Amino acid sequence: MALGEPGPGPERALREAAAALERGGAGTEEALGAVLAAVAAAGGPAALGERERALFGALLRSLARAAGAARPAGVWQRCFLAGPPGLALCVLLEALAAPRAGLEPREAVEVLERFLQEGRLSALLWDVCQQPAQAASPELQEALLSSIVCLPDRVSNTLQGKNPAVFFPQNYFPLLGAAIIQVLQKISESLRGGLDCSISFVSHVLGKVCVHGRQRELLSVLVPQLTDLTRSDCIWQRMCWRLVECVPDRWMEAVLLGFVHSAPGPDVLSRLLGNLVVKNKKAQFVVTQKVLLLQYCHGTAVLQNLLGYLSLDGPRRALLIKVLQELLETWSSSSAVKHSPPEQQQYISKAILICLSHLKEPEIESCRQELLSSMLEGVKCHLDSSLPHVRRLGMVVAESISSRVNTDGPVLKFQYEEDDEVRELKSLLVQTPALCVVSSLPEDGKSEKADAAQPLVLESNEKSHSAASVMPAEESDAELDSDDDLIPYDMSGDKELKAKAPVYIRDCIEVLTGSEEDVDKWEATVKALESLVRKNPAATREVSVELAKILLHLEEKTFVEGFVELRQRAQVAVLTTDPIPVAKYLTSQFYSLNYSLRQRMDVLDVLVLAAQELSYPKSHGKTKQPDAQKPCIQVLPASDSPKDWRRIVDERIKSKTRRFATGQSQVEQTFSPNEFNSVAGHFFFPLIQHFDRPLTTFDLLGEDHLVLGRLVHTLAVLMYLAVNTVAAPAMGKALLEFGWALRFHTDPYVRQGLLSCISSVLLSVPAQRLLEDVAEELLETQSWLGDVLEKDPDGDCRRLALQNLLLMENLKKKLESAPS
Repeated sequence: MALGEPGPGPERALREAAAALERGGAGTEEALGAVLAAVAAAGGPAALGERERALFGALLRSLARAAGAARPAGVWQRCFLAGPPGLALCVLLEALAAPRAGLEPREAVEVLERFLQEGRLSALLWDVCQQPAQAASPELQEALLSSIVCLPDRVSNTLQGKNPAVFFPQNYFPLLGAAIIQVLQKISESLRGGLDCSISFVSHVLGKVCVHGRQRELLSVLVPQLTDLTRSDCIWQRMCWRLVECVPDRWMEAVLLGFVHSAPGPDVLSRLLGNLVVKNKKAQFVVTQKVLLLQYCHGTAVLQNLLGYLSLDGPRRALLIKVLQELLETWSSSSAVKHSPPEQQQYISKAILICLSHLKEPEIESCRQELLSSMLEGVKCHLDSSLPHVRRLGMVVAESISSRVNTDGPVLKFQYEEDDEVRELKSLLVQTPALCVVSSLPEDGKSEKADAAQPLVLESNEKSHSAASVMPAEESDAELDSDDDLIPYDMSGDKELKAKAPVYIRDCIEVLTGSEEDVDKWEATVKALESLVRKNPAATREVSVELAKILLHLEEKTFVEGFVELRQRAQVAVLTTDPIPVAKYLTSQFYSLNYSLRQRMDVLDVLVLAAQELSYPKSHGKTKQPDAQKPCIQVLPASDSPKDWRRIVDERIKSKTRRFATGQSQVEQTFSPNEFNSVAGHFFFPLIQHFDRPLTTFDLLGEDHLVLGRLVHTLAVLMYLAVNTVAAPAMGKALLEFGWALRFHTDPYVRQGLLSCISSVLLSVPAQRLLEDVAEELLETQSWLGDVLEKDPDGDCRRLALQNLLLMENLKKKLESAPS
C-alpha cells in the first residue's frame, strides 16, 4: 500500500487478518495492525455493521485458539481491548472456561484485568444501550448479562481463588457501579441532545446483581451518586425511575430492598423510586405485603424508610392507610398472636407505630372507628398471652393508638416496666431521622425482663408536684408566717406501741380467722407465723391442714409490707413440716371449684418451694462448705417469666461438668437424708390426674392456658427435684405420657414448659431405666423434637428442643460406652 493511500475497510482488513493468522508467519502482526487502524478509522467498534461484527468475533476466536508463537505480542491483546467489548468479553470467558492449546487461563485473566482497568465495562454497557431494540439479539444480551454479573465467580473458579484483587466481589461490583454511572451520564447527554437510547439492559444488570446478593457492593456506589444527581435535575430523576421500573419482576424484590436498605432517608428513597409502588404490581406486593407482613428480619430504619416513602406522595398515602389497616388486622388477630414468634409481633408493632406517626388528623378521623375496634380486639389478644414480652407490646401499641385517636379525651394507660425496647417503640410515634432512631439500639436486642407492676403517678399529681417545686421562696415563707407563734411538741421520747405476737399455733389460727378488728395483732401474727411453725413442728402437725386452708384463703386486711411473701413463706413452712396431708390438700384444691387463677398459681408456687427445701440435704456440720452450690430454683414472680424455670434445667446441666480446684481442706459435713424422696409422689401425681377435665370456672385446655403453662413448668421442676429418688422412673414415664396431649399446643409458654419437662426426665431418671421403661416414647419424642427444632415459630422452643436433642445424644453415648 502506497504512502497516503486510504487503508482497507474493516471488512476487508478482517478477512485479510483471518487469512494471515491461518497461514502464520511475519505478516500476522501487520494484518492485525491494519484491523485496528480500520476500526479506528470507521469510528470505533460501535460503527461496525452486523457482518463486520461477525467477522471480528471469528477473528478473536481464532486468536484465542492460536498457539502462543502465532500471536504477535502486544497486538493481539489490543484486538481484544479495541474491538467490540461484548464480543471480546464473551470470547475471553469461553477461553477461560475451556482452555485448549491456544490461550492460557493466565493470559486470558491478564487481558480481562486490563479490560476492566481501561473502562471497557462501561463501553460494553453503552454499546448495548445504543443498539436499536429491534436489532438487539436476546440471546446475545442474556450471554452478556451473565458474563458481566458472574465474571468474578468464573475467574475465581478457574484460578481456584488465586485471582487478582480487581476480581474480588468487594472490588469488582463497585467498579461495575461506577461504570453504570458513566453510562447513565452518556444516556443523560443523549436525551438532552434529542437522541433515543435504551436503559433496559442497565436495569437488567442492576436486577441480576441484586438477586445474586451483591446489592450492598453495587448500591454503595450507585445510591450516593444518584442521590446527588437527582437532587435538582428532573431528567436524572426520570432516568432513575425508569432504571428501576425496567427491572424484570423476578428481580424486583431484590432491587427494591437494596434501595430501601441503602437510602439515607424516605425523601431520598422517594426521589430514587418515584411512584414505583403505584405503577408496578410486584413492587406494591413487596412493599405492602411481603416486607411488612411476611418478613420480620428488617431493621427499624428500613421500616421508617419504607413507610416514610409511602407517606410522601398523594397516590402513595392511600397505600399507607391500607398498610396500616392490614397491620392492625394482623395485630388484633388472636391466631396471629398465638402462632407468630414474638420477634414478628415486635416488628409489626413497630410498623403500626411508624404508620401512626405519619397519619394526619383528617385521615385519623376517617378511620377512627376502625382504629378503636382494632385496638380493643388487639389489646385483649395480647393481654391473654402468657408471654410478658407479648403482653407489653400490646400495652404499648394500645396506648399509642389511644393517644392518637383520643387527642381530647381520656387515653389508655397500663402498668409495665419501661425498658429500652419500650422507649424505642414510643419514640417511633415522633417522626425523626431513621438512622437516629436505631443508631444507639441493637436491632436484635430484646429485653427478657419480666413485667413488674409499678405504681402509676397521676398526671395531676405530677403537675402539682412540679408546681410546688418551683414555688417562689418568699411565697412559701409568707404562708408559714402565721404559724410562727406555735411551738412544736417534743415527741422525741415517744415509743411506738407494738402488738405482741401470739406464742401458740392455735392462737394464730384464732387471730387470722377472728372477726375482731385488732389490725396490729393481725399484722404481728402474719409476720411471726413462719418462725412459730418451724419452732413447733409437733403442734403444727395437729392443725396443719386447717392452717394451710386458712393461709390459702388469707387476704390482706391492711397494708403489710411484703404480705404476699410472708404468707407464701408460712405456707411453705406448714407444707415442709407436715408434707403428705398438706400436699394432698393443696393438690386437691388446685382442681376444685371457686378458686381464682391467682390462688391456683399460689398452690403451684408453694409446692415448688417446699419441694426445693425438702430435697436439699440439711447440713449438720459447723463449717459451711464454700464450694457447695445450692440449686437456684425460684418461683415465678408476678410476671410469669419462664426464664427462672428454665434456669433449673440449665444449672442441672452445668452441674454435670466436673471442675477441679485446690485450696484449704474443708471440714467434712454430715447431711440428713433427702426428705423429698418419700413424698415426691404426693406432690407430683395428683397434679397430672385431672388436667383434661374442664370445670365451670376453670378449663386448663381452654382459655386458662396461663395456668396450664405454670402447671407444666411446675411438673418440670418437681421432676428435676426428684433426681435419685425411688419415684423418679415412674414420674418420668407419667410425665412423658402427660406431654402427648400438649405437644401441639398453640401457646409457646406451654410448649416451653413441656420441653423443660423432657429435659428434667432426661436428667433425673437413670439412663438404664429410661432404656428399659420408655425406649419407644423416647424415639417418638426425638422425632418430635426434630420437628420443633425446624418448624416451631418460637425461638426459645427451638433452643430447648436443641438442648434436649443434645442430651439424648449424650445419653446414647453414655449407654454405648457403659460395660455390658
